[in-house]
Formats: sequence, C-alpha cells, structure tokens
Amino acid sequence: MTDKKTFTLEVPSGVLTYDVREPAAPTDERPLVLIGLPMGAEGFTTLASHFTDRTVVTYDPRGVERSTRDLDTETELPGVATHAEDVHRVIETVGGGPVDLFASSGGAMVALELAAAYPEDVRTVVAHEPPLASVLPDREAMAAAMTDMHDTYQAKGFGAAMAKFITVLMAEGELTADHADQPDPDPAAFGLPTEDDGSRDDLMFGVNMLVLPPYEPRYEALASGAPRVVIAVGADTGEQMTGRAARGAAERLGTAPVVFPGGHGGFSGGEYGQPADKPVEFATTLREVLAG
Repeated sequence: MTDKKTFTLEVPSGVLTYDVREPAAPTDERPLVLIGLPMGAEGFTTLASHFTDRTVVTYDPRGVERSTRDLDTETELPGVATHAEDVHRVIETVGGGPVDLFASSGGAMVALELAAAYPEDVRTVVAHEPPLASVLPDREAMAAAMTDMHDTYQAKGFGAAMAKFITVLMAEGELTADHADQPDPDPAAFGLPTEDDGSRDDLMFGVNMLVLPPYEPRYEALASGAPRVVIAVGADTGEQMTGRAARGAAERLGTAPVVFPGGHGGFSGGEYGQPADKPVEFATTLREVLAG
C-alpha cells in the first residue's frame, strides 16, 4: 500500500479532513471506507494496514481531530443525518460508489443512515456495535444517562463526564430507571483528570449525547437487501450497551448479528494508547464478511 494522502473538503458549516491509501498494484476490489464517531481516522490505522489490496478511505467527522465545525454558521447540532451527508460527500469526492463500508460505534449509526439515504453509495455496510439507545428495552434510562453525561460535561468538564460514560459503557445488562440519579463516579478512579480545563468543544459529550439517543434507523429500507447491511457484535462485548443494541438492531432487520473477534474496539491496534485488542483476527473476519 502506498503512503496515505490527506485532503480537505469544505462542507456546510465545516471542513472535513480525509485520508486516501491507494493499493501499490492495480486492483478490482471496491474501495473500503472506514468510519467512526466520535473516533477519527487515526483509530483505523491498524485495520487499514490489513487491506493493502484496496483503496482505503478514512476521515475525521466534523468537530473531531483535524475536521472542524463552524459554530457561527451552524444552524443545528450535527446529528446522524448530517454525518451521513458528510460521508456521502467524501464518497462522491473520491470517485463515487458503490464502496464497501465498515463503521464502528456512532459511525455504525451513521452508516445505517447512509445506507438508507444513499443506497447507491454502498455495496456492503458492516455496522459494528451501533449504540442505538432507541432499540433497547431500557431506552428511557439509557437516554437519561446520556443526557446526564452532557449536563455533567457542561457543568464539570471532560473528566467527570467521561467517568460516567465509562460506568455506563461497562455496565452489564439493563440500566435501572434511577441510574442517572446515582452518585457521580470519581474520575481519578479511571485515571481521568479531576480538574475542569474549561473547554466545552468535545463532540461526544457536547453534541452526541443529545442527538444520538432518539435516532431510529429506517429498518424497512435497510431490510430491502440493497445495499447489503450486516450488523456486527464483538465476541467479548457481552451484555454491555453496544452489544445489546447490536443484537436488537439485527433483530429489527430480521437477521442475526455477525460475531467479530474482540470487544467494542476489536480492530484496535492501540492507536490511542490503549492495549491492542484483536486486530489481526478482526481484519480476517471483516475480509470474509465483505466477500460474502
């Protein structure tokens, strides 16, 4: 694979930064687009290295890492549909569809919206553990917990909000109705900063915790079979929120989720300092699913 090339794309109220890795030799394989939310392109470095036979495209969502949001011209908070439009624009810019697309976490929600809104853009969509609160039996408690994270971020900053996020992310099984009323976890217990640095530009806590909980995919359109939509779940995720949501979404589509190695970040090679999960095994499974 050749070295990645980095480009920018102006979009309404923002500028997107995306990377293109071309194969070293000519190929008949479709381009592979890798997206996350709020994770940016850096988190897919290891996964991209396992697909040297394809053009691989990654990007930073607006407001993440190298991509920007223009708060002065923004008329509403960027939700799932806005990010899907952004991915559509990137796909058009790099040559158009249909591409294959792998999406992680919030990016998986974006991928489901893209597949419904722009089916011509994608051949196969692999949506890995979309955090769909709307499909959960404890949806109201989960939405309240996510709103509470936003409110905590606004009041106390990143560390306090991230401690609540980790607590919810790691919880096994349904949340109780009074979860958001429980005492705040100590950020120091998770190695997080206890001081508020005053910044309030984090996309996940400042925006996503408000706009993601009510999102409902267009299941009827997604179940049509064009494009092919695969819901993926990590073998190690268990009954945590994203695992439960993935299985719930697959059920709504009338399919079974495909089990991938590792957990929520099974493809991770430790790009952000965390231990690597199972990136080699994960990439092998993804290649098999895309070929199916």
